[in-house]
Amino acid sequence: MKAMIFAAGLGTRLKPLTDTMPKALVPLAGKPLLQWQVEKLRDAGITDIIVNVHHFPDQIIEAVRANAGWGCNITISDEREALLDTGGGLRKAVKSGMWKVESEPILACNVDILSNIDIRLLVARYEQTGVSQLVVSERATQRYLCFDEQNQLCGWTNIATGEIKGKDGRHLAFSGMQILRPEVLARLDEMEQEKFSLIPFYLRIMNKVQLQAYIPSDYRMMDVGKIDQIAEAERFAESL
Repeated sequence: MKAMIFAAGLGTRLKPLTDTMPKALVPLAGKPLLQWQVEKLRDAGITDIIVNVHHFPDQIIEAVRANAGWGCNITISDEREALLDTGGGLRKAVKSGMWKVESEPILACNVDILSNIDIRLLVARYEQTGVSQLVVSERATQRYLCFDEQNQLCGWTNIATGEIKGKDGRHLAFSGMQILRPEVLARLDEMEQEKFSLIPFYLRIMNKVQLQAYIPSDYRMMDVGKIDQIAEAERFAESL
């Protein structure tokens, strides 16, 4: 199984650090965010990794080179000409021929989300069910994915505004990590726009393919999204 780390974002909430470096290289407890993600994947046995780049791309490319990919085979998906968001970025990688998309699933995750998830258990669930897995939790937020009684994605809601897309159901917060079957990846071209996130894509295809909730046990996660969270994020990372 291959993995893709979404690392192309501008990191505007992490300014002024990201005025001079990409979000992926923001240091946390002695290691850049990208290294935390790569090592977690590596420790789970996933060593073929795609990393997309846009903001200060050459810095990321050099960090990967200088550290020999932290023990992994890292391929760069270059988005310096246009930032494509998670869905558009994944489609670019798919269409680039970086892996045998017709037969190989991919684990995709955000560079700025730390968690204690056991990726081996997530991969085992995918292999047991043969169904795409969306990692979710019961943490409190405003926007949730909705799942039916069979744990299949059926909608999305914003509880602050009351907006619902699709059908309401069990409210679970998306973690930014997923394993996608080849049949899901093959549908990325159904999105007309060049730049799009994965959530509207999932809502578009949820009645055509299975997208299942995966809820890790004793799950802890942190979105390293704001500059004033760095100290807290370092403590969190050291606790993993």
